Amino acid sequence: MSPGPPTADPRWARPAFLALLLATGVLYLCNLHASGYANSFYSAAVQAGSQSWKAFFFGSLDAANAITVDKPPAALWPMALSVRLFGLNSWAILVPEVLMGVGTVAVVHASVRRRSGHGAALLAGAVLALTPVAALMFRFNNPDALLALLMAVACHLVVRALEDGRTRWLVWAGVAVGFAFLTKTLQAFLILPALAAVYAVCAPVRPRKRFAQLALATVALVVSGGWWVAVVELWPASSRPYIGGSQNNSFLELTFGYNGLGRLNGDETGSVGGGGAPGGGGRWGETGWDRMFNDDIGGQISWLLPAALILLVAGLVLSRKAGRTDVTRAAFLVWGGSLLTTAVVFSFMAGIFHQYYTVALAPYVAAVTGMGAAALWHRRRETWAALTLAATVTATAAWGYVLLHRTPDYLPWLRWLVLVGGLTAALGLVFAGRAGRRVVLAAAGLGVAASLAGPTAYTLSTVREGHSGSIVTAGPASTGRGGGPGGGGGPQNGAPPGADGNGPSQNGGFPGGGPGQDGFGAPPGADGTTPPGGAGTTTEAPGRGPRGGGAGMGGLLGGTDVDAEARELLEAGAAGHTWAAAAVGAQNAASYQLATGEPVMAIGGFNGTDPSPTLAQFQQYVKDGRIHYFVSGGGAGAGGGGTGRGGGSGTGAASRITAWVQSHFTHVTAGSVTFYDLTRPTSDS
Repeated sequence: MSPGPPTADPRWARPAFLALLLATGVLYLCNLHASGYANSFYSAAVQAGSQSWKAFFFGSLDAANAITVDKPPAALWPMALSVRLFGLNSWAILVPEVLMGVGTVAVVHASVRRRSGHGAALLAGAVLALTPVAALMFRFNNPDALLALLMAVACHLVVRALEDGRTRWLVWAGVAVGFAFLTKTLQAFLILPALAAVYAVCAPVRPRKRFAQLALATVALVVSGGWWVAVVELWPASSRPYIGGSQNNSFLELTFGYNGLGRLNGDETGSVGGGGAPGGGGRWGETGWDRMFNDDIGGQISWLLPAALILLVAGLVLSRKAGRTDVTRAAFLVWGGSLLTTAVVFSFMAGIFHQYYTVALAPYVAAVTGMGAAALWHRRRETWAALTLAATVTATAAWGYVLLHRTPDYLPWLRWLVLVGGLTAALGLVFAGRAGRRVVLAAAGLGVAASLAGPTAYTLSTVREGHSGSIVTAGPASTGRGGGPGGGGGPQNGAPPGADGNGPSQNGGFPGGGPGQDGFGAPPGADGTTPPGGAGTTTEAPGRGPRGGGAGMGGLLGGTDVDAEARELLEAGAAGHTWAAAAVGAQNAASYQLATGEPVMAIGGFNGTDPSPTLAQFQQYVKDGRIHYFVSGGGAGAGGGGTGRGGGSGTGAASRITAWVQSHFTHVTAGSVTFYDLTRPTSDS
């Protein structure tokens, strides 16, 4: 194996690195405003955190601290601080995500450069920046951007520790994983087995010290990830917000249930639908070894995945005779092991799974591709290495052709250009050991261009469009599960294709609801019927707003449009009340909160199925005058289209609250929405 890059950098190295970061930043900032508040669920929590330090700490959905998001709050903190500094707007929310993307590219570049040289590092950085799902999520406000950054940092620090056996690098890696846990709970632990095993075997220190270092790193992980959990669990439940996504107001239950084992086996209490089954068509897509390559996922992440797998094997073959402590081989094992473990879990997890989760794979694919290509390039004069390079380019071009062929109306000429260019480059690389330098360099350049052409086109299409709602997909509008713009017509965060799990009903909606404006059956009223005096909530159609939106199920999936009349009604009556309004489902509540700037209680959390508040608690809030209006309509828990455990069937807390409100309070219509004035009981109440 190559001993690593020379100590003296070539003149072009630093300018090229800075150009890579600048190009990534400009690309990701381009048209950023088009996404608006992106996922209003998290934007509302960011707004709340910018107004209340208590909401900031807990990750509350509103500044009055009724309920939290269904994740720990680390991903919200940078955005909330930005909003505190620059005010509430799309740029203040999304620019921190862009910076995380640039930072992830820098980390991958730094790690690959140390072992494989500047050229490999630039290739790895470009692969990452031009991965469609990376361009999507580093411009969006879900937790996945920070998670990808922290996972890349952890891998980089473990490789540093493997270079010299210093404890500090391993401890800092533990800190990175700990904060990744505070970003997206147990997903942060997917790569731990690979990292721990590689260090335990390959570290350049004695076995006793290795295990002592791993123990210290574990302590660092527990402290950095556990301090917040300890505070939340020890804090009196009566004086903190309810833990969203849990059924018992416990973050530990949320961690190991809905956000933990439930994601693996599909048993997600509180979700509006269960998971898939191996080899079967589940609500979240078919599971199996080919999941990362199927119609739903392939265009998001898999463009360079065949190349990464081939190059990982090649790198390990090249280092098979190296000593135990060979760092280049260890780097392949760290990045490659992280890639394989994460991909396997994603491929077979039966619970909620969305296309954008695959951004977690992007740094691993990029690093392995850069290191593997450099390793083979250094040995290109050997026939087997030249043939492997050619095979890698051929496989990448062929797979790029397949992915582009899945959207036949999208740049139909591009798939042929990729295929012909890739095969021509592969032919040139076959003779890399005998051809002249210019010919070989031309073949290599053509191979890189052909390999990156498909994902680059998908990335540019992603950047050109805005994305909003709970579920977003990268690439042209014709891709993504469920079809429609950005997959906006497909299943959305916690919502199966049909409420009964059998796919959308014939009207394009959910059984039990009429056709919504976004193609989903959004229940016009909380009881599934049109409330007296109003037509229910209006929803955001994919054709009218940023891609990937789609309100669906009464605002469960992507919120609602709030017209001027409704906004004025809530703002005028906000004074003297803790919450200007209450609405079933967090996306529904978030829309009104973001429009008015006033706290809006999200009954039942995201799905409307969390038992918070109970009917008795809600009645006491109303008696004390703390809530002014109740917004008619809502998510699954309102009892008009969902079947989720905990309230979607019409028997949960949200349904009981809805029925009580409709029976006891006067309704008023503002625009197309019906509100119930909780300060004006009906005459027969």
